[in-house]
Amino acid sequence: MTAVLPRIEQLSSRVIRVLGCNPGPMTLQGTNTYLVGTGKRRILIDTGEPAIPEYISCLKQALNQFNTCLQEILVTHWHIDHVGGVMDIYREIPSELELSTSKLPRFPVKEEFIGQGKMQYKYLRDGDVLKTDGATLRIVYTPGHTDDHMALLLEEENAVFSGDCILGEGTAVFEDLYDYMKSLEKLLEIKADKIYPGHGPVVHGASAKIQEYIDHRNLREQQILKVLQEHPGKFFTSMELVKIVYKDTPEYLHTAAEVNLNHHLKKLVKEGKLCKEDDFHQVKWRSNL
Repeated sequence: MTAVLPRIEQLSSRVIRVLGCNPGPMTLQGTNTYLVGTGKRRILIDTGEPAIPEYISCLKQALNQFNTCLQEILVTHWHIDHVGGVMDIYREIPSELELSTSKLPRFPVKEEFIGQGKMQYKYLRDGDVLKTDGATLRIVYTPGHTDDHMALLLEEENAVFSGDCILGEGTAVFEDLYDYMKSLEKLLEIKADKIYPGHGPVVHGASAKIQEYIDHRNLREQQILKVLQEHPGKFFTSMELVKIVYKDTPEYLHTAAEVNLNHHLKKLVKEGKLCKEDDFHQVKWRSNL
């Protein structure tokens, strides 16, 4: 059952969560945006979706309640439920100093603008350190969910803002499973104490949650390899594999399952464990092991 989260909640002495007020199947209770720091100016991580007046109202309320203003905005990745509120914040929340919005660049590099205008992002690099009163944030490049995804390590709490790499409930979707698994391993190596996710409640016991994500993906991968190794030299289409690997899943979900399975197949090809061939415009796969 999905946890109920208040729209504004102080999670620690230096972290305040403001819900994006955009609940849905993919966003859970809504996008989590975070005010980070302890001083008169704080960093905002993520901004929710565009044209959500309830979110702007909640953000204003949080700023007033904690007697602070915005130092800068950081967005974990390019998806609209994380960058969409930037222009509304610029318009609706006055700032004494010019407010910058920063992120990692897309890969391969492509031109990006904020909203529909000509304002551009300030680009960060893996390992960059950003500071505000009471908080030090280190950028951790974590591609896979998207090509530009970043997490942020809050050094004072040994806590990770995970964006959509890890969620507070359920599992995350991804564009590239090979990169995503490497990112999970990278986050596991940090040995963080807790996770402030892009959606859902705070995760305590960060290492156990990350390992759970890794184990979940590895189990599905082992199921795929088992089928292919039991039929050496035989090529399978992705849907043929779905009907075996997802045999306990209702058939109406098989098309969605095929998308997921294809991510696994592409990862296994990158690792040299599978080969694929195009047979009359139909892609087929077999084991290399």
